[in-house]
Amino acid sequence: LRRYLRQETPDNAVWALYLLLGKTRKRLITSRVLRDIFLRFANIPEWLFEECYAQVGDSAEVIALLVQNGDRPSRLPGDLPPADILPIQSLTLARWMEEVLPSVKTITDDQTLGDLVMAWWSALSPLQVFILNKVLTGAFRMGVSEKLVIRAIANEYQIPEAVVAHRLMGDFEPTVAFFQRLTQLDAEEAIASPAQPYPFFLASPLEEDRFHTEDLTAWRGEWKWDGIRAQIIRRAGQVFIWSRGEDLVTEQFPEIATAFLSLPDGQVWDGELLCWDGQQPLSFNHLQKRLGRKRVTAKVISEYPVHFIAYDLLEHNGQDIRAQPWSDRRDRLDQSLHSADPAYVSVSASLVFSDMAELRSLRQQARSHSAEGLVLKAIDSPYLVGRKRGYWWKYKLDPMTLDAVLIYAQAGSGKRANLFTDYTFALWHQGELVPFAKAYSGLDNTEIAALDKWIRAHTIDRFGPVRSVEPLHVFEIGFEGIAQSSRHKSGISVRFPRILRWRTDKPAAEADTLNSALKLLDVQ
Repeated sequence: LRRYLRQETPDNAVWALYLLLGKTRKRLITSRVLRDIFLRFANIPEWLFEECYAQVGDSAEVIALLVQNGDRPSRLPGDLPPADILPIQSLTLARWMEEVLPSVKTITDDQTLGDLVMAWWSALSPLQVFILNKVLTGAFRMGVSEKLVIRAIANEYQIPEAVVAHRLMGDFEPTVAFFQRLTQLDAEEAIASPAQPYPFFLASPLEEDRFHTEDLTAWRGEWKWDGIRAQIIRRAGQVFIWSRGEDLVTEQFPEIATAFLSLPDGQVWDGELLCWDGQQPLSFNHLQKRLGRKRVTAKVISEYPVHFIAYDLLEHNGQDIRAQPWSDRRDRLDQSLHSADPAYVSVSASLVFSDMAELRSLRQQARSHSAEGLVLKAIDSPYLVGRKRGYWWKYKLDPMTLDAVLIYAQAGSGKRANLFTDYTFALWHQGELVPFAKAYSGLDNTEIAALDKWIRAHTIDRFGPVRSVEPLHVFEIGFEGIAQSSRHKSGISVRFPRILRWRTDKPAAEADTLNSALKLLDVQ
């Protein structure tokens, strides 16, 4: 990455960063349209394309592979002669992203759109076709972490990683001017836009053995809530709400934005957004009704009320205070929200403990508070970037568990496209197995290979890419929470299900029942 940044021109490098960081999520063409365009000229029937897709698991890759194997467009659009098509091989990344690809949005009829895409395919290599399809469908992803990109920029231009991370937060325009601001070493770090958030500081799983040696009076606890982590920014007379995934979600929580408009400018809060019944949080299922909506109606606001629990204050009177100790930031946090509407905003409780026995006792109380556990913070800790061990720890409750029977399997995607790795599990109810959870993590490679082989030999029915298998194997499924759900046949949904172990010692008849799940719901 450093060598690439050193050699590339800024107009191309900034687009490369934009793509590597997953900033471009806008879909120009759907996978279905891309498939239909391919079938217009391909020398294979539709059913065979579907079989190929079931094996590969990705439309963009299927098309690229079939093009490689000879199903390449044999003609070019009549109104676009070869002389105008072939130069696209030499187009720069910046020209592709700024001029060529956006042209599809100006095309109104399917025939012209199909001709244009086929012309691109005819002039590109199979690998280029694959990348083109991924960008067109908004599904381009690279196996590179954001942290690695940040480190490369920081090392190449001698800029602190925390500064680079901050400059890359939120939306940015992939322009030469932005790239120059990103890579210049300034003594003063200015906010590029009133809406720009700070990088989030994350807690690491608690290392209990290490924590035994700590002076626990120098630590405080907070409940770990099951909502969405968010920053609320009050600048330039406006309010901006950012999720931890760097999505601007202000319009999905209009009542929260309104509540913060009454507070002074130049402040940024870190906290959790939850659905709230006035006394305690509601399940994450309620919050999902608010997420992903372009417009939140008065009915949704009424049925799924929300609340912001503030953890931290990152900016005060326009000054970045993240380097100050948590205890000082906490005092300012209380002051900053003194006049906030308590119906919509509150400050996270600060919990004191003096030894591990008291700490474990607090953790056991979490479920009665509808929390997932605790977050432990050193009172002298700064607000850092990303996951830095030793300052903040998460001390979660042990997961709820049920023993369930494997009944369906589906192939994964990407590297797992040729393996059955996505599983559906069921519980007994009145002599029948009722699906209650899907999981695709928790098994090691050896177990995945063994289960894949077994699934292929014990399939009893097929539903498209899904295989129904003999109900013989039991797995212990762990999950963070459970809630009632009218969308599921079982009447329940679980949060973050994953496989804890393969119960080879247990016959299917001894798996748990739906009543066992309902008892967990009552306990919760």
